[in-house]
Amino acid sequence: MKKISIAIDGYSSCGKSTLAKQLAKQLGYVYVDTGAMYRAVTLFAMQNNFINDGEVNTEHLVESLPEISIHFELNEENHPVTYLNQKKVEAEIRTMEVSNNVSKVGTIKEVRQKLVFLQQQMGAKGGVVMDGRDIGTVVMPEAELKIFMTADNNVRAKRRWLELKEKGQEETIESVLENLKHRDNIDSTRAESPLTQANDALVLDNTNLSRDEQLKLVLKWVKERTSA
Repeated sequence: MKKISIAIDGYSSCGKSTLAKQLAKQLGYVYVDTGAMYRAVTLFAMQNNFINDGEVNTEHLVESLPEISIHFELNEENHPVTYLNQKKVEAEIRTMEVSNNVSKVGTIKEVRQKLVFLQQQMGAKGGVVMDGRDIGTVVMPEAELKIFMTADNNVRAKRRWLELKEKGQEETIESVLENLKHRDNIDSTRAESPLTQANDALVLDNTNLSRDEQLKLVLKWVKERTSA
């Protein structure tokens, strides 16, 4: 069975990463968490005081891009862990503070160009599952399977709230919902590689689907493309 490239795009907290990890494990593919890459750059900017009062010092961040290296390593459970400049930062990049700033950093043209280049290198050989905001439209426009994920806003907010709670981060559902709406607006309206559905993408609304149900559906889509 031939190996294909799978691009998963969609709004935040729709379970893109969960699905992508499941698919990669089931198919024996490589998983690339592009969102983690943007979060890592955001964390770098915060650590170096390039973000103050919600405003990003774009000039200083762009000048420092050559200093940033990002890679993934598999942990004992075979899950990818994010490293920023050789330091494990998986927990640090998942905080609400990073969430509140990552979309702003993601609007910066030079940041997107650097990360898109790295992502295209990772996906060049096929047999890869990649999730993000512009995978099917910019990073892997030739991907054999493109999926656009969405879900009800309140369902997304509850999922994200539970995820944060499990990590010991106390936030209100209201603040999480507001953060999601704010990120959706920035992601969808930015000038550089906005969040849009590729013309040939299959829409996956998982508002009422379990993880197993959506995996079964997508594996069916994969089979249709690999057996053709």
